[in-house]
Amino acid sequence: MKILFTSLGCDKNLVDTEVMLGELAEEGFLFTDEEAEADIVIINTCCFIRDAKEESIETILEMAELKKAGQIRALVVTGCLAQRYQEEIRKEIPEVDAILGIADIHSIVQAVKEALAGAARDHIGESAAPAHKTERIVTTGGHYAYLKIAEGCDKHCTYCIIPKIRGNYRSVPMEDLLEEARYLAGQGVRELILVAQETTLYGMDLYGKKKLPALLEQLCRIEELRWIRLLYCYPEELTEELVEVIKREPKICHYLDIPIQHASDAVLKRMGRRTTEEDLRRIVGMLRREIPDICLRTTLISGFPGETEEDFIKLYRFVNEMEFDRLGVFPYSLEEDTPAALMPDQIPEEVKEKRRDELMELQQEIAFEKAAEKEGRVLDVVVEGYLPEEGVYVGRTYMDAPNVDGYLFFSAERDIDSGSFVKVEVTGSNEYDLTGVEVISGEE
Repeated sequence: MKILFTSLGCDKNLVDTEVMLGELAEEGFLFTDEEAEADIVIINTCCFIRDAKEESIETILEMAELKKAGQIRALVVTGCLAQRYQEEIRKEIPEVDAILGIADIHSIVQAVKEALAGAARDHIGESAAPAHKTERIVTTGGHYAYLKIAEGCDKHCTYCIIPKIRGNYRSVPMEDLLEEARYLAGQGVRELILVAQETTLYGMDLYGKKKLPALLEQLCRIEELRWIRLLYCYPEELTEELVEVIKREPKICHYLDIPIQHASDAVLKRMGRRTTEEDLRRIVGMLRREIPDICLRTTLISGFPGETEEDFIKLYRFVNEMEFDRLGVFPYSLEEDTPAALMPDQIPEEVKEKRRDELMELQQEIAFEKAAEKEGRVLDVVVEGYLPEEGVYVGRTYMDAPNVDGYLFFSAERDIDSGSFVKVEVTGSNEYDLTGVEVISGEE
C-alpha cells in the first residue's frame, strides 16, 4: 500500500509529519509523490492564518475528488485544521475517512488500517505530553533537521489561536530530546534547528526554570553536529545565561529569530504582548553588544485592529532604526475565537497590505545594503546543492535558516557533496543573496 503524504504549514508541523511517516514505515507502508500511485492520502493541515486555512481546505477538497472518483482507497486528515474544525470537515467533506487531532498523531497507523478496513473513525483527544518519537523519517534532505522541543503555548496573544488548538506549553523531557538529537546526528544531520511555539521557555513546566541553556550545552556535546540554530525566541524571555551560552559554544549559530510583531506600545498592549518599544530597543542593543556578528530575524503584523497612522509611523521608524538582518511582515489575519477578532476599529484589507508593502520596501533596502557589506568576508557555508546550468553551488551561511532566508551561490574547483561545510569568500551580492568562491580545499 502506497501513501501520498502532504505536510502543510510550519516546521513544527513538519516534525509531526516525520513522526507519522516513521510509524507508518515501521508497519510496512510505502510512500509516493504521485497521486496516480497512491492508495492512501494523508494531509497534515495548518490553520494558523487565513491563507494557511484556505490552502488546507483546498488540498482536502482536491484529494476528496480522488476519493470520490475511486482513485484512492482512504483519505486521512490530521493537524491544526483537523483539530479545530473536526465537525465541519465531517459534515462538509464526507469523503474524509478519518480525522486525527494534534495529540493523536501516534494513532496514525491505527487510523489508516481502520479506514482501509471500512471501519474508519476519528481520533480527537487531549494529551498532557507532547507527541514524541525518536526514530522518524527526515524529509529535509538529510543534512539538517528540526528538533521540536515543546508543544503548545501559554502566551495567549490576542490574535493567535494556537493555545486553543495545541494547548498549554508542554516541554519534551531533556533526555528524550538528547536521544532524538543523537539519532538524527547518526542519520547524517549536521545542522539541528530547535523549534517550538516559543523555544525560550523550554523546561519551565517540567523543571521549574528555563532549561534552554542547559539543553544547548548538552546538544553541543554531540560530536557529529556542526551547527545548532534557534528559532522562535520571544524577546522578553531571553536571559543572560542563554546569551552567554550562545557566545561560548561555537556550534550555536549567531542567529536568533525573535518575533516582536510591532513597536507601538499601544498596539503591543492590545496584542497581549509582554514588551514595550523601550524593551525591544534594549534587547536588540544588548544582543548586538554581546554578540557583534549576530543575525537577527523578526516578524511583524501590519494592520492590527486599532492601528493608527501614528502607530504605523512608529513601527516604520523602528524598523528603519533597528535595521534587522531578516524581517517578514504579515497583514493581520482575523481569526475567529480570538479576542482580536472582536476588537473595534478593524483595518481594511487594502490598508493592511499597503502598510505591509511599505515596511517590506524599507526592509528590502536595509537587506540589500547588509548583503553588499558582506563582500570580502570568509564564511562557513553548508552546501545545499549544485546548479549545473549556472555552474555554481548553492549554500547557506549561519545567517540563513532553511526556506526563509537567502542563499550564497559560489563557484568551486572540485565536486562537493550536499551537506558538506566549506569556507567561501563573499565576492558580491544580488539583492538578498550572496555570491562567492570557495577558498580552501576539502571539507573541514
